[in-house]
Formats: sequence, structure tokens, C-alpha cells
Amino acid sequence: MVASVERHLPVIFLDTGHLFPETLAYRDALIDRLGLRDVRTIHPDADDLARRDGDAALWYSDPDACCALRKVEPLERALSGFKAWINGRKRFQAATRTEIPAVEADGTRLKYNPLRDWDRARLQEYFAVHDLPRHPMEALGFPSIGCMPCTSRVAPGEDPRSGRWRGRAKTECGIHVK
Repeated sequence: MVASVERHLPVIFLDTGHLFPETLAYRDALIDRLGLRDVRTIHPDADDLARRDGDAALWYSDPDACCALRKVEPLERALSGFKAWINGRKRFQAATRTEIPAVEADGTRLKYNPLRDWDRARLQEYFAVHDLPRHPMEALGFPSIGCMPCTSRVAPGEDPRSGRWRGRAKTECGIHVK
């Protein structure tokens, strides 16, 4: 959608250092296919990683701290200077997302949720009409894909996000939780 409006609009991609190789390849394929001109791949701060997660196992002992280090803090840095941002959360994705508003306050910024009312059928139709490729891991049972250590396959009939942080009370990384 962004590419159809303005290919130079900034797109922020969070590379946590724990992503599946397929996710990085998918990002690159979409950049090329859509002609995006300002994709900003951001990473956790290297010094913070060394100090707070030197063995890269923080995800196991404290997944909230890992998400803060690898997702929340880098995104906050990347969004500095912006007055608003757009994300792709949808209400159908999880029971915890059924009340997503059209616009919400996100600190000093506004966060727009233009796809909040889309259901799975409308999303599938959009992909088909625009001949968009799907993330290759969807076909392998991963309808919601995050970091490798915290993402597992989802069985038929399960909530699409049930494969995220399986076995833990955690349901969100912290980007969309205040």
C-alpha cells in the first residue's frame, strides 16, 4: 500500500538479530518487487546487546527484557523525529487485538492502524489482487512470525498468534503495549 502511494515514504524494518533467514530474504524481495526507496533496517544498539545480552540467551530467561532491547528501544530510536507512524495490526490476529482503534496515542506520536478491521479473507484478497508473495514460512504453519527462539508452528484452529512465546503468559513484544 505504501509503495502505491509513495515509494520514498520511510519504512522501518526491525532486525532483532534473531530473525529467521526467510524473513530477511522476504524483506529484500519485497523491497525489490515494490520499488521501496527508503527502507530503514534498524538493529539493537551493539553496546546494549553486549552488556545486556552477551550470550544472546536473554529471550529464554527474560523475554520481556529481550523484546525491549531488540524491538522496543530500537523502534523508539527510529521513530524519533516522526510525529506519527502506521502499522499493520489487525483485530482478527488475536483475542488481545480485538479492540484496536483507528488512531491511538503512542507517547508524543500518533499511531495509525488502518488495517484493524480487515479480516483474513480481505487480506488474502489484497495479496491475490496485487500479486504479492506470502512469507515463505506461512506455508509451513507460521501465520505469525517473529524471532526464531520465540516463534513456533501453529496448529489448525489455533489463534494465529498462539505460536508466539508459546507456553508463556506473554502475548505482545511491547511495541503495541503501554
